[in-house]
Amino acid sequence: MAGILKPVAAFAVLLFLLHLFFTPGRQIVSLPLLPLPMTYEGLGRGGVVAWQFLALVIAGGLLSLTTPPSELVAGLEKLLRPLKILRVPTQDLAVMVAMALRFAPTFLEEYQRMKTARAARGGGLPGEKLSRKLKTGGRLTISLLLSAFRRAEELAAAMEARGYARGPRTSLRELRLRRSDYAAAAILASFTGLDLALKYLP
Repeated sequence: MAGILKPVAAFAVLLFLLHLFFTPGRQIVSLPLLPLPMTYEGLGRGGVVAWQFLALVIAGGLLSLTTPPSELVAGLEKLLRPLKILRVPTQDLAVMVAMALRFAPTFLEEYQRMKTARAARGGGLPGEKLSRKLKTGGRLTISLLLSAFRRAEELAAAMEARGYARGPRTSLRELRLRRSDYAAAAILASFTGLDLALKYLP
């Protein structure tokens, strides 16, 4: 789990630093080695954006770990049902979102496995040139994309073999709200309120 969360935390730090140094505003301090000043506005905005990203990743991970894909699809279909008036393919959207949530941890594990294999071959050593790092990063990205396409083909073949088709669907078990669902909704509302307070309050 730590190996999966490491790139997520690194990306959150990157988002924070980008806002810290590139958001115009009142200067906090200017470092001699860096031509870009840090600003109070960047500090606040970077913290909010990093918090939003981490909250999104954690919530998506918890949702995918605790909810079966079939229930995810059924729940999303109900939430998106009003869009059927506009002839939006809500079922397809629900399936796509559910699959994205389901396979996001898998892709992170695949990325970590590729990095480990590269390190075993002597890559990523201290003092490595930037050009070589960029070249290796491009190779890792291409390998990850190829793996994603391969998994997508396997998933499509499995869905076709199980008779998946577009159109109205029925559920073996009808979803109903319970106390735990209301508690989760209250927690989500609290996080949303905190996020809005951090974003809009001075």
